[in-house]
Amino acid sequence: MLDATAIAVATGAASNVVAYLLQGRVDAVRTRIAAVFHRATPDQQAEALRVLGEDAAGLSQQTITQAEVTARWTGLLTAVLAAHPDAREDIEALASTPPATKTVNIGSQHNHGPGTFIGGDHHGDIRNGQG
Repeated sequence: MLDATAIAVATGAASNVVAYLLQGRVDAVRTRIAAVFHRATPDQQAEALRVLGEDAAGLSQQTITQAEVTARWTGLLTAVLAAHPDAREDIEALASTPPATKTVNIGSQHNHGPGTFIGGDHHGDIRNGQG
């Protein structure tokens, strides 16, 4: 039987799995999941990666909720932790390292006056040296 701390770690890791999937970073989390499940049987490893793909598709198509995916991964991670206590370090790493968020910088450029503006603003016509 797992203690409350181990279950909390698995739940945190499951939440991070969801975060990775919501950001479209399936490849990054697939590597992390493979590290956690490398102690399991080949069939269990394949099943975990299959479920990951299904959950990624389900979240993107909104046919499954974040809560459902979190619950499923909490169950999978606690099961591997119960069977392989030495997997705790990998699960803790997954729980403690949230995926980096993607950022998009949206800006506008507004140019005033004559001349070339690099990274600045320019209003008016842009003319080349040929008249």
